[in-house]
Amino acid sequence: MQNDPELDPKYLGTITEDFAVVSNILRESSYQVRKRGFSEYPIFPVSKTQLPVGQLLLAKEELALQWNYYITYLDEFVQRKLIDQERVEEFEKNYKDPEEFCCLFVVDGDFTRYVYIPYPEDSPAQGL
Repeated sequence: MQNDPELDPKYLGTITEDFAVVSNILRESSYQVRKRGFSEYPIFPVSKTQLPVGQLLLAKEELALQWNYYITYLDEFVQRKLIDQERVEEFEKNYKDPEEFCCLFVVDGDFTRYVYIPYPEDSPAQGL
């Protein structure tokens, strides 16, 4: 798994299109995860197929999206050995401010990558 800001254009277009539709929901969900003390590191796995990681937040059919959006956080990634315990500190250091960025974990077949997308400035979380 990589944490690379350069995403293949094949994925960037479809993710960006979806993000314009779901950014407010993801931002509010991230806020709620942090506010309720579940984790300071919310992660949104996205996939075109079902994933066994996290809870389904938005099915692509619900809002005519190209991706399914799940919600989870760092602890589940460690429990499922998607992040080695020895790499947790590195992940936390690289994790971008969840007030400003959404942490997506893109899964498409064998392709997996963390992507941080900035939230639109005009869409604050409801709880803030």
